[in-house]
Amino acid sequence: MSFVPAKLVLKNGATFRGISPSHQTGVAYGETVFATGMTGYVESLTDPSYAGQLLTFTYPLIGNYGVPPKKMWESGRVQPSGVIVSEACLAYSHRTAVESLLNWLKEQNVPVIIGVDTRQVAKTIRADGTLLGAIAAQKIPVKNFIDPNKTDLVAGVTIKRKKMYGCGTKKIIAVDCGMKENIIRCFTSFPLTIERVPYDYDYTNEPYDGLFLSNGPGDPAVCTTTIAILKKALEKKKPIFGICLGSQILALASGAQTYKLPFGHRGQNQPCQDTVSGKCVITSQNHGYAVKEKSLPKDWFVRYRNLNDGTVEGIAHSSLPFFSVQFHPEASPGPTDTMYLFEEFYKLL
Repeated sequence: MSFVPAKLVLKNGATFRGISPSHQTGVAYGETVFATGMTGYVESLTDPSYAGQLLTFTYPLIGNYGVPPKKMWESGRVQPSGVIVSEACLAYSHRTAVESLLNWLKEQNVPVIIGVDTRQVAKTIRADGTLLGAIAAQKIPVKNFIDPNKTDLVAGVTIKRKKMYGCGTKKIIAVDCGMKENIIRCFTSFPLTIERVPYDYDYTNEPYDGLFLSNGPGDPAVCTTTIAILKKALEKKKPIFGICLGSQILALASGAQTYKLPFGHRGQNQPCQDTVSGKCVITSQNHGYAVKEKSLPKDWFVRYRNLNDGTVEGIAHSSLPFFSVQFHPEASPGPTDTMYLFEEFYKLL
């Protein structure tokens, strides 16, 4: 694979030089974010929550264990608009690996820039907030920045038609706003029938025992159809569980508000506290928006709180079986400290 000079340009004017594979053409636009994990790059790159973003890996060596078969991914394709790394390892080694990171990105038609000081990129974002950016060969001018959050990103990552899993006596509707596959794996470990539906599917007239709202990309306020359907579902008072974007959608449907975080929460070691038990858990996170605490209706309360900045990491209803979390209890990548939440939801059915 041959390489040519390239650059990452951020909206604040910061420019980072590196190299890109010579087959790449054009400009890759997106919201520049970073992930700090030492491992888990395959799970992160196939997480639909990263759609529309330029994903920066701060760990200096990415690709050392290659890429596993598709059945081990979190979705059917690489989701970010572009990838930013310091060093991409070509000589990968792992028993499950089938190809290198760079060959995979080429097959997926996802641009990458290599040789960038990724920790400096992270420091720039931490100083100025999450920034729009672009990856391009040096001879291509970068003039305009495109904000992916102004588009309906969820429409591009949801399934197109409903799909069934399991054959249990209890049935849940799982609304796919960009659902990670490990969520399905977690649910199928219980005796459940799971009906996975697109984000704009109206399930309110169907029989079900519980409702799940998945993770996904972008601004939750854009998901107006999903929110409208959920408002009707709330009237049924059946158990509801939300993760990440699903938590924000549940908040909006209940009458609360959301806002954009200055940096977002991304990584595999975010500490949160359960306000009910007082227990601290380490969580995997990937989101750029949060629920505005003071906007929560009086019958809702903060169930989990981020111990780094005090933001809302989970909400629950004081009397009805509704709850959600901003982090990823299904992990992939990250710790499995909060896997018990799937059982908590199952017991409510």
